Amino acid sequence: MTYKETLDWMFGQLPMYQQKGAAALNAKMDNIIHFSDLLGNPHTKLKTIHVAGTNGKGSSSHMLASILQEAGYKVGLYTSPHLKDFRERIKINGKPVDKKFVKEFIEGNKSFLEHRKLSFFEMTVGMAFSYFAKEEVDVAVIEVGLGGRLDSTNIITPEVSLITNIGLDHVQILGDTLEKIALEKAGIIKPGVPVVISERQPETETIFNLIAHQLKSKIVFADELSLPVHTTDLLGDYQERNMRGVLACVWQLEGFDISQDHISNGLKKVVANTGLMGRWQVLKQKPLVVCDTAHNKEGLLWVLQQIKKQQYRQLHIVLGFVNDKDVKGVLQMFPKEAKYYFVKPNITRGMDMEELALLALQQGLKGMAYKTVKKGLKAAMASAEPEDMVYVGGSTFVVAEVV
Repeated sequence: MTYKETLDWMFGQLPMYQQKGAAALNAKMDNIIHFSDLLGNPHTKLKTIHVAGTNGKGSSSHMLASILQEAGYKVGLYTSPHLKDFRERIKINGKPVDKKFVKEFIEGNKSFLEHRKLSFFEMTVGMAFSYFAKEEVDVAVIEVGLGGRLDSTNIITPEVSLITNIGLDHVQILGDTLEKIALEKAGIIKPGVPVVISERQPETETIFNLIAHQLKSKIVFADELSLPVHTTDLLGDYQERNMRGVLACVWQLEGFDISQDHISNGLKKVVANTGLMGRWQVLKQKPLVVCDTAHNKEGLLWVLQQIKKQQYRQLHIVLGFVNDKDVKGVLQMFPKEAKYYFVKPNITRGMDMEELALLALQQGLKGMAYKTVKKGLKAAMASAEPEDMVYVGGSTFVVAEVV
């Protein structure tokens, strides 16, 4: 198969959560354990940092990778989902995995993948660990895909675990309360391995304390620490919360030589070092066009607070969602004075734009529906004056079509 045919096979033949939702979730560890065994258990040959959370885990993973790169380490980075290219998920020092490796990895394991019906995520986790082991990285930063306890990445025993934030997302899978979701995220805490909690929350701190105590794991709440102030090239005030967890996490690493300069430079060069996209990303000035992948109540609340701080004559919002979100609850937070352009992201789970426009109207949000993200953005740009602001978001998959 060519590289494109390989990707088509991966995306098309096997269920993928980002396309099909809960139906694609295989809530067992059996497949990844058997697959890893077949691959020679590459995850056991790596030093790792494990990052979970509802919001901020992607940004935090990239910050950690950037700091470690500045300290001179060869750093693997596994994140999901991707925005433009599958290879964004698996990087070493900011460079995406080789197309040849992706192709040969799938070809070499295709019969097993077909026979065991591995999910898209399970096979990419195996691919990432194999690539990092083959390339002999010094350390790999591994972002949890969904939850934690039953996530395919949870076969690792990391140097330190980081849990960024707990919010109500994927409730049909992880549970409908913060406490239930925290239990799933706390599944990444390993015996004797320190765990950092970026953000103390009254509903979840007891759970984290209890599980850490049971496993004899040191637990650190980042908001308790006196941390130096750093700047980062990741725009958006909400990154300050992520940064606290990242700094606390770095402090828990043993056997690594990381100076304050490495930390400072790493935080200033996250985008350059790792290629992170879609976090309060400015696409244009005059009018100011910003996109952000925030897609649940907590994440969008931070983004909407950031929008309020901007200066503009008129706000234009290009907005789309996927079907498994509490869209009605989210829409209640959006400003009524903005002009809306309701769109459908180009995936199976994309919410119909007419349905979204109707739901929004019930919340006092007025606008037009557009069949595609690009058409919605084009209409917003045609309407916007130079002193206006255009925000594009609501879903990772909306942002993926504009970056």
